[in-house]
Amino acid sequence: MNRSIIIGTRGSRLALWQAHKVKRELEALNFSCELNIIKTKGDTIQDLSFDKIEGKGFFTKEIEEALINGSIDIAVHSLKDLPTTQVEGLILAGLSERADPSDMLIIRPDRIDEERPVGLPAGAIVGTSSIRRKTQLLGLIPDVEVKNLRGNVPTRIQKLRDKQYDAIILAAAGVERLELDLSDLVVRKLHPKEFVPAPAQGVIAYQIRATDQDLKKIVAQIHDAPTAKRTNVERKVLKLMDGGCQTPLGVYCEIDAAGNYQVFAAYSKSSDQPLIKHRIAQSTTHMLAERMIEKLLNPES
Repeated sequence: MNRSIIIGTRGSRLALWQAHKVKRELEALNFSCELNIIKTKGDTIQDLSFDKIEGKGFFTKEIEEALINGSIDIAVHSLKDLPTTQVEGLILAGLSERADPSDMLIIRPDRIDEERPVGLPAGAIVGTSSIRRKTQLLGLIPDVEVKNLRGNVPTRIQKLRDKQYDAIILAAAGVERLELDLSDLVVRKLHPKEFVPAPAQGVIAYQIRATDQDLKKIVAQIHDAPTAKRTNVERKVLKLMDGGCQTPLGVYCEIDAAGNYQVFAAYSKSSDQPLIKHRIAQSTTHMLAERMIEKLLNPES
């Protein structure tokens, strides 16, 4: 098959890392590729936290529109940014292998208090744009202060170095993919079973037009099926909760040595409501997400 593939992506350093990864994999299959950088609503609005931006898909909508109108052939997203309901005419054709799904707490060394949980002193100012992270952090350490933090990954880290915050929380996958030097800072990884990440955190999604059967076959060659098994469970919980980036919901699924699905979830109805956490294990995915929803919405049952 002889065709050139146009890849649509956001322009942040991390988004470009992801797009170049896909480009290399497609070029290894002997397809020529080029990038088309697209600015999204989430890139334009930098003064609001995610829960204050109306609608869903504010990091994906403009890229999906480019896919529909044919100006790109494949859209590359962070799967955690992609709404669970596909736009008509588009399909999720493949996923990358999963990077570390953990969240990462990065603390200025002059603000460490080792007598305290994860080293955060009382009154510490912690930066995050995620209501999920805010809710779980305050559930763990209620006497810290959470402030909005926007910008790409290097920008957020620089704001910490500039002492605008005492600590920040980022996805470990983004920091590690960019190979950023954090040797002057204190890094604490938050275990995903305890500080539950966003559904599908650490996974790259490949979206195409439903009618592009040739590209569907190509993308299938770089699709990671084991990752899909786990993230399908996480995203089904998100879909049943009718949630998006503004929902204080974390879901993490792993498959243990015996082949059982272990699902961990953390949820709050709002940032000022109690945090509800549950774990469910079973041998198949049948009704697994539904069981978790029942536990989260009816914790006393």
